[in-house]
Amino acid sequence: MKIYNTLTRKKEEFVPIEPGKVRMYVCGPTVYNLIHIGNARPMIFFDTVRRYFEHRNYQVNYVSNFTDVDDKIIKKAQEEGVDASVISQRYIAECKKDMEGMNILPATTHPLATQEIDGMIQMISQLIEKGYAYVVEDGTVYFRVRKFAGYGKLSGKNLDDLRSGNRSLLVTGEEQKEDPMDFVLWKPKKEGEPYWESPWCQGRPGWHIECSVMSKKYLGEQIDIHGGGEDLVFPHHENEIAQSEAASGKEFAHYWMHNAFLNIDNKKMSKSLGNFFTVRDISEKYDLQVLRFFMLSAHYRSPLNFSGDLMEAAKNGLERIRNGAERLREAAKSGAGEPMTEEQKAAADAFVDKFDAAMDDDFNTADAIAAVFELVKYANTQAAEGLSRAFASYLSQILTELCGILGIETEKQEELLDAEIEALIEERQAARKAKDFARADAIRNQLAAQGILLEDTREGVKWKRA
Repeated sequence: MKIYNTLTRKKEEFVPIEPGKVRMYVCGPTVYNLIHIGNARPMIFFDTVRRYFEHRNYQVNYVSNFTDVDDKIIKKAQEEGVDASVISQRYIAECKKDMEGMNILPATTHPLATQEIDGMIQMISQLIEKGYAYVVEDGTVYFRVRKFAGYGKLSGKNLDDLRSGNRSLLVTGEEQKEDPMDFVLWKPKKEGEPYWESPWCQGRPGWHIECSVMSKKYLGEQIDIHGGGEDLVFPHHENEIAQSEAASGKEFAHYWMHNAFLNIDNKKMSKSLGNFFTVRDISEKYDLQVLRFFMLSAHYRSPLNFSGDLMEAAKNGLERIRNGAERLREAAKSGAGEPMTEEQKAAADAFVDKFDAAMDDDFNTADAIAAVFELVKYANTQAAEGLSRAFASYLSQILTELCGILGIETEKQEELLDAEIEALIEERQAARKAKDFARADAIRNQLAAQGILLEDTREGVKWKRA
């Protein structure tokens, strides 16, 4: 299996730190609003990477965080007159609904930055002791980038070029730094902001230190794969490497993977251009399986253009696969009774080999989907000639398995009947009475994923179809 490593700028054979196990960290969203479709691309892609490793019998420890303390969260909280935690908890819940709609498996761990502050203080203290960080008069702690010899190795950026080409870095307050390129590890609180006690001041962590600490806690000092969008290469991932390796003295991540940008009608997505779409916006027009299928239709390192025409093409492609799967299910029930031949089995297995070869080559989901389409075409041809139950069943099993690796469901979710909805609402009410809030939330999320919205009122629970 080969992975393109951003660090070395070439494809490399994947060799895990521990045989049969994969430790993977992927930067998650900052939760101040509904996630947009740009956020969805790394979520969908790295979920597929995780699924493929599991298909290849690796045990995957997959960690993806939620950044739940940030300037944008604080600003929104101040606008609404609520605590920052109200905003972050609201949008973590909304994000999880969207992830479920896109058939993204929950990570092994979804750590929250605010719950890992002690670890951050500990790592910052360690960096100060080693001379990699320093404290200024107001209690801000900075990382000395020039002290870390490898700074710039991920992004290919040179510190002197960055300094000369970025006068904008020399903004108010930056004069207290030893070097304009030094970055914040801890900063003092401002009026009305959430804060934590630290040896330096009442304040909060810088963004970069959060991921270094959460990765170390849940995966160890060294990890196999670190992933995220290409916009994170610099400065976020560059700074993570500097902090983590300065603290541990060991290589932080062996493979760095970055997905390319998503454009909208060949333009960068932005609110000012009016081409900004949340995942929830898309769910009002399409089954989110279509969005997932669309995202995987291009190689993750290729820029992806989102448009109405391309989404319609993805919808039609997904429909072709589902129709083929339905034919196979029917043939598996009503076909002839003769056994499957060795030749038939070999023909079917060849599609699995082709799929695996595509995924082994830097997770080429576009070619993997092409192998799925070839399998569907072959199955349709065979069905026209008359399939045995055994062969239809085997082809159906393979198609379901390959689509499952891509997170694509070969059967449409049947619309729930009113009676089934009422029964689930009753079960949710019983769970809430029993203080089993996890089950109550799971039922709400299950209904939301199928387009059923609940409203808790004084008269009881009301529901409607989205």
